[in-house]
Amino acid sequence: MSISKRTVETLLDLVEANLSFMQVSDREDQRERTQLESCRRELRGLMAVVPAAKGRRDTAGAIAH
Repeated sequence: MSISKRTVETLLDLVEANLSFMQVSDREDQRERTQLESCRRELRGLMAVVPAAKGRRDTAGAIAH
């Protein structure tokens, strides 16, 4: 199975958004937070090894600040 860099970036954004809004109130929430943190580490690791799509411009740097 192949996954694109753009897909990894999108998944990473979703995981980080979920983590930023999460409020831990019990053990189940803590388990979910731990799982999301693990997922974030894996996705960051994938970012280093997934090649950018050929023939497509990377627009991440084109966003106005």
